[in-house]
Amino acid sequence: MNTLPAQPVAVVGAGPAGIATALALHTVDIPVKLYERYSEPRAAGNIVNLWAPAVKALFNIGVDIDDIGAECVTEFQNHKRRVRARVRFPNGSVEKWGGFLGLTRPDLYERMTAALPDGMLVGNSVVTGVADKGDHVELSFQDGSRVSTPLVVGADGINSVVRKLVWGAPPMREHDLHVIGGYTYEMIDTVPTEEAVVAHSRTIQGSHTGIRSKGRDGYEWWVLEAWDHDKPAPVDLKRHALTLARDFPPELSQMIRSSTPDHIFRWPIRDRGPVPETWSKGRVTFAGDAVHATSPYAAYGAGMSIVDGYFLGQLLNGVDLADRDALTSALKKYEGVRVAHTAEQVARAHMLGRIFHKVPAPIRPIRDYVFDHTGFLQKQVGDSNPAAIAAQLEEMGEDIFTPAPALATAASARS
Repeated sequence: MNTLPAQPVAVVGAGPAGIATALALHTVDIPVKLYERYSEPRAAGNIVNLWAPAVKALFNIGVDIDDIGAECVTEFQNHKRRVRARVRFPNGSVEKWGGFLGLTRPDLYERMTAALPDGMLVGNSVVTGVADKGDHVELSFQDGSRVSTPLVVGADGINSVVRKLVWGAPPMREHDLHVIGGYTYEMIDTVPTEEAVVAHSRTIQGSHTGIRSKGRDGYEWWVLEAWDHDKPAPVDLKRHALTLARDFPPELSQMIRSSTPDHIFRWPIRDRGPVPETWSKGRVTFAGDAVHATSPYAAYGAGMSIVDGYFLGQLLNGVDLADRDALTSALKKYEGVRVAHTAEQVARAHMLGRIFHKVPAPIRPIRDYVFDHTGFLQKQVGDSNPAAIAAQLEEMGEDIFTPAPALATAASARS
């Protein structure tokens, strides 16, 4: 049983990382408040994909995962449909939770916020100060109010105020790429919703997956290209996306044409550089994009953020949060299960973006020959990455109350 803190844990930021952390702590009976700068959570973007560990985490922290997305078989192809790699999970590893799911980001937010207990979310809360007093942290807000808490979790995104106040913010690493993506419910007879295709021409990525939304089938699509971060965004996103899609099979253009403007979104790709080896400082730690912002080449940013929250709940279960040493030990274990995996994903995503979009023009034919005629991509994105993601399911243990054996041993030593 937990020794309940005098004040709730403070989670800052109501994105996937923050909501997942709040729900995970609540699941293990730790009081928590979720502070959000806006009046309510706002989906940043329109499309998202989830791998199996995130789905397992959502289920175990009380989120309804029934029919949450379209389970897809994923292939990497060239723009002429030649298969370069198939995503293959170890046998039986993702059978229960699905391998790769397509859904809309607003649907994910709706599912997650629906699970929040009344009174947990505190909107219009802009953090301006974080002061670790040793036995508690004092959070200050723009409206002049302050709260005392045994632990602050900074889950406030790539522009994290909490990280800036505690560690100082590293410079933004611009990838000089951008994505235009959208979704549609207009079905195409020749494209099954159980299909995910990540395709590349010499300079462009043009991709799609199936989605499920409130019982409806559809598709999400995206196109990605090199784009200087100082250059203004295209005026007409739909028209620009259609221009980029013209070298790909016609189904991609059909998806784009059938998407309404309110279902089309653009985002520049950037991160904060390599993932730091240490996330926690005293009574403050971090989750999600605040500490491991990730290029969409990982297709895993939201998923990793959700799993961060799950592990925080699991590893803080049974910890006396008033005991600074016990809390520090638990946060060290949290870093132990999250830092290496997230760092690998961020590095791989950054590397893939450069390989596909940043190599000099004379080298591109050689690169594409290697992709088309060797097992390079199969090893990188077809086998190694899925195996690393599937391994997370084992590290997560049976559920949030039942850690994997190594963590269970550590938890027994605490009690």
